[in-house]
Formats: sequence, structure tokens, C-alpha cells
Amino acid sequence: MQKELTGRHVAMIFGFAFSIIITVNLALAYNAIHTFPGLEVKNSYVASQSFDKDRSAQNALGWSVLAEARDGQLLLSVTDADGVPVEVASLEATLGRATHVKDDSTPTFAFDGRRYVASAELAPGNWNIRMVATADDGTVFRQRVILHVPKERS
Repeated sequence: MQKELTGRHVAMIFGFAFSIIITVNLALAYNAIHTFPGLEVKNSYVASQSFDKDRSAQNALGWSVLAEARDGQLLLSVTDADGVPVEVASLEATLGRATHVKDDSTPTFAFDGRRYVASAELAPGNWNIRMVATADDGTVFRQRVILHVPKERS
């Protein structure tokens, strides 16, 4: 004996389906808001006033930055336009994931004559290094360096 599909049954099916969709959307929105690391600058208008001048000064340095993780160390190479290693006047960096601040750390870098080295045990995946270096002439160099740490092969 088959039961008849009534309007009430169809309404309950629609209600159940939409309640699942709404629940999933609310869960995703909650996680997106609570894991967002925050703003890059406190006041974007003020930051925009000197952006072009700062970018031109930074580009004039001709620096390139490359990061890698190897044997429990974070290696950060800063080179000039000729590929010569640069020893900066100061270097500050925040190492973390792009999606949350839970793993953020501030590594202490030391210049070994070729690059900057800091201790860091990094799990596989994508990492960001938000660095601020100052040249000897006082020019500020800001860059976000993306670092991919591969899974170890067994």
C-alpha cells in the first residue's frame, strides 16, 4: 500500500531542505567572521595618501625576496637588482597562515652573510611572511612573501 504525497508532505520536504541550507550558510558565515585575521592597516584612507610615494621608493631599491623552509629553519633571502645579498638596517616579520592568526609568530632573524635565518618548525601548507625591512637610507620595504611548505615524502 502506497501513501499519497500530499501538499503537506511537499511543504515539510521544502522546509527541511531549506533549514539545512540556512544552517550550513550560518555555520560558514560564523566561521568566516571568527577566523578572519583582521585588517592590514587601521585607516586605509591615511595609508593611501602616501602609497604611491612609498611604492616608488620601495621599487627604487630593486630588492627581491625569496623564502624557504628547510631543516627546522626559515630562510629569507633579500637580494638587490644584481642578485647580491642585502643586509638591511632592520627587519621585522610576522609568520602565519593566511586564514587565521592562531599560528602567528614573530621569528628572530639573524643575517648569515647571504640570507636571514630563523628557527621555525612549520607544518605543511601555505604560510605568509609579512615583512618590514628598513634600508640603510631609511627607506621602508614592505612585502608579504608566500611560502609553501610541502608534505614530507615517505
